[in-house]
Amino acid sequence: MILSAEYAWVIPGSAVIAFCLTSLFGKALPFKGIFLPIIAALLGFILFCFIFIDFMLVDFRVATASIDWMVVGDWSLTWGFSVDEISIVMLGLVTFISLVVQVYSIGYMSGDPRLSWYFGVHALFAGAMLALVLADNLLFLYFCWELVGLGSYLLIGFWFEKKAASEAAKKAFITTRLGDVGLLIGIILLFKATGTFHIPSIIHAAQNGAISESTLMWSSLMIFLGAMGKSAQFPFHVWLPDAMEGPTPVSALIHAATMVVAGVYLIARMLPLLEIVPGFLTIVALVGLFTFLFAGIIALVMTDIKKVLAYSTISHLGLMILTLGAGGLAAAMFHLVVHGFSKALLFLGAGSVMHGMNGETDCWKMGGLRRKMSVTSVTFLIGCLSLAGIIPLSGFFSKDEMLIAINDGLGPIFLFATLAGVFLSSLYMIRLYCLIFMGRSRSDEANNSHESPSVMTFPLLVLSLFGLLLGLLALPLPLGNFEGFGNFIDSRHHFHVSPWITPLSLGVALAGLIMGFMCYGYSKISHELAAMKFGYLYTLVLSKFYIDEFYQWIIDKMVLSTARFVSIFDRVVVNDTGVDGIGVSVVLSAFKARLTQTGKLYNYGTAMGVGILFMAVMWILVSS
Repeated sequence: MILSAEYAWVIPGSAVIAFCLTSLFGKALPFKGIFLPIIAALLGFILFCFIFIDFMLVDFRVATASIDWMVVGDWSLTWGFSVDEISIVMLGLVTFISLVVQVYSIGYMSGDPRLSWYFGVHALFAGAMLALVLADNLLFLYFCWELVGLGSYLLIGFWFEKKAASEAAKKAFITTRLGDVGLLIGIILLFKATGTFHIPSIIHAAQNGAISESTLMWSSLMIFLGAMGKSAQFPFHVWLPDAMEGPTPVSALIHAATMVVAGVYLIARMLPLLEIVPGFLTIVALVGLFTFLFAGIIALVMTDIKKVLAYSTISHLGLMILTLGAGGLAAAMFHLVVHGFSKALLFLGAGSVMHGMNGETDCWKMGGLRRKMSVTSVTFLIGCLSLAGIIPLSGFFSKDEMLIAINDGLGPIFLFATLAGVFLSSLYMIRLYCLIFMGRSRSDEANNSHESPSVMTFPLLVLSLFGLLLGLLALPLPLGNFEGFGNFIDSRHHFHVSPWITPLSLGVALAGLIMGFMCYGYSKISHELAAMKFGYLYTLVLSKFYIDEFYQWIIDKMVLSTARFVSIFDRVVVNDTGVDGIGVSVVLSAFKARLTQTGKLYNYGTAMGVGILFMAVMWILVSS
């Protein structure tokens, strides 16, 4: 019996139970009950380890477990879990990052009056994501998909007393709902065509030609729309930078292991279906490429430490989707894992910086922190260099795999455009590090900064080890039949080094690193100097190309104006003129009719005589 088939459900189940107990009884429990979500996360990670070992020992045999939820005649609706190569990778990522972030939160969130609610919702958020990656049917996946959205809304708006946090939570919820509606439509179309929600059955039906081309095209488009919303791809990217108003550990969890990676996971899971539609993967690749470059340009000018990392996340998510569009499933999943650990490290490092700077987030008010925060400085540098793709860090291996996949699947034009994004990624990462940790202190907060407590720095050290060593997964390891991460995800894939792409990509990344260090290493460039040198172009990028303002204009001038017109029309035409008007007209008509009733016979006789005379005259005229 495969262990995962029996016990995989315990992992998300324990998280949900921890949420219920902590949120209901947390205030009455010791330490406000925060130990329950931490124990659930630890149990989940331990159980994942057993499942992973068992999965390796049985030669990657897929494990499933399901129950019938509804039976109608010959048709049944099941809630099922499935553990395969993709889901087990996501299982490990979510459980470990969730555990690390919760331990970090002990120090970061200490003293918060709603501590038990924070840890409880954290457990719900992680549990929903875990159930999502284990779901073997689209209906169950969609249920968990929406639960992840609810968790993100509660965590982003955790400090709802702040107007910015409240608005950010609503913005994230509404924006992602637009994509979610598309996903629901796509699921309905596939169910109508196949009569099942079971993902492998749907893919099998599509590969055997049981689904029409038009249904495949529209369902694929709707599914991709849902993925774009969750993974903050252009034009749905606007919610993610504003989501930084939530607690920094929440940002780390959202950006590294939950929420935004759900879209990438969905595309990876449904990739065999999307491949059938002619030319559709090219559309996926173009959206990913544009987002990769677009967000990278904006990250170059952001001054808020968390927003730089937010646009970096959007950019790298675009790179993953671009790679999936090239058919590079293994490379995209590898980078998803590498990016998850690196971005968790960077966000928790940003939280450490903010803790030492009394909540300050403006990079231009920092500087010289490497002398005051040595642990945070070193670990943050590892995260930056990893995402920049510098050898021998893990990001180098995943970046190289993606570039090879893009060249093989889409050709040299896409490759060189992607290399431009690699240069941008390296440049804005070293810029961020230099502004924070190098040069002189540029504020009183920087002069008085201090290192964070060990409960916050220890997770940084753990995550930095993954940034250093995770790239080894690309190579064969003495564990069962493990021949490298790529081969593990896709048996057709084997890690290899291109004789010209590998040195070219490394050279591009180093060029960005050197340029960034020369410009920002010793504060040679200031915010004012950049604004003066590049003028309107700098202002345009700093304003994020005015996309947020454009959306606000659409809401104010079109949506709200239409709403006001409809409101006035409903009140004046439908209600006052229609409903109330009919009633008033009946009353007035009755009143006027009553005036003709005098009660005198000669008046009635006169009226009858006039009427008869009128009818006679009309009859004569018609007859002649």
